[in-house]
Amino acid sequence: MIKRYTRPELAKIWSEENKYNIWLSVEIAALEAMCELGQVPKESLSVIKERASFDIKRIEEIDKEVHHDVIAFLTCVTESIGPEGRFLHLGMTSSDLIDTSFAILLKQAGEKILNGLNKFLSTLEKRAIEHKNTICIGRTHGVHAEPTVFGLKLLGFWEELTRAKMRFNYVIEDEIGVGIFSGAVGTYSNIDPKVEEIATKKLGLKPAPISTQVISRDRHALYLSELAFIATIIEKIATEIRHLQRTEVLEVEEPFYANQKGSSAMPHKRNPWRSENLCGLARLVRSYSLAAMENIPLWHERDISHSSVERVILPDATTLVDFMLDRINQVISDLNIYPENMRENMFKFGGVVFSQTVLLKLVEKGLEREVAYKFVQKNAHNAWNKKDGDFKKNLLSDKEILKYLSEREIEECFDPKKHLKHVDTVFNRVLKQKEAVSCKS
Repeated sequence: MIKRYTRPELAKIWSEENKYNIWLSVEIAALEAMCELGQVPKESLSVIKERASFDIKRIEEIDKEVHHDVIAFLTCVTESIGPEGRFLHLGMTSSDLIDTSFAILLKQAGEKILNGLNKFLSTLEKRAIEHKNTICIGRTHGVHAEPTVFGLKLLGFWEELTRAKMRFNYVIEDEIGVGIFSGAVGTYSNIDPKVEEIATKKLGLKPAPISTQVISRDRHALYLSELAFIATIIEKIATEIRHLQRTEVLEVEEPFYANQKGSSAMPHKRNPWRSENLCGLARLVRSYSLAAMENIPLWHERDISHSSVERVILPDATTLVDFMLDRINQVISDLNIYPENMRENMFKFGGVVFSQTVLLKLVEKGLEREVAYKFVQKNAHNAWNKKDGDFKKNLLSDKEILKYLSEREIEECFDPKKHLKHVDTVFNRVLKQKEAVSCKS
């Protein structure tokens, strides 16, 4: 991933230095297991652990000659050890090393992403509670519907991401966190299954129940799919911000910091560029999940058609989602929210959004619903998209309406607080999930 979208912690995880350190730790874990089982002399293990090291430039040099990165790595490490290096990689195959190492790398990256999720969830919860009573207009089909509160929007995002976090946590622990030491075609013909059991435990992994020389790629596809879910929920939030920041709406606005510039040509511009950026990056993450699914069907026990793909999609997807969580957290933390504009938009055209309240009041007074609907729709449409359109004024001058409703009753229909009487109920119900998640973890 390019530096622009890479945070230092993820760059460190996917560095060549960290990769080879993990490769070495996997090889040492296998040797320790063999030593416990009496298959490798203790003295040899001590020498290997004391001397084993690698040099990235030397690995690259060997790889240019042998065209095999695992062999290049093992040759380089063996050079640092000496004769005892003959025990390195004993009975193993390249996939034992690579797949087990990928599991560790994906767990490391996943933990950083979970940290980012926790941080963002905390921000969403804080701002949702802050705006629990900030009345705004709800929209369906992009058109004004009925009043809601801005806090409910944020609470909805919190709930979605909480479920995404639970799924992703499961994938890290129970799907991706498995290793293999099963040898060629996964039959353990040259390595004891007990080595796998001991070595994976040392590495903080579980042994894969079965492998075909490689770990089944449905596990990786699920991992990438959950990252795609997280990225897409972030895109959903960013899309909402983009719509609400339009000049003719301007109910919220991305933070605009000192010395920031919005356009090279137009000094007045304040664009939702961070949200637009997040929408674009979500497309990339989703594409990686598709590539991961296409890695599942391999020829027979294995081929390496998945290998080149994973060298790109695994570092890139985790790096992007880590970056996206940090960016959306910044946007929501510093989001400018304009309650005055929300209220002004809500009462556009004389409060046509209160049409259902008027309709139900007329039905309550005994008018047939279809008849009441026509009366209310006529008055609402006569106000719609007119410069001086005023729904409430139309109602107050409609003799048919006044047969059933007094002026005071009509006025009462335009109180937005009537729509929000169960907001606390929703907040309490949703935030109970936080307690449930905490108990499970």
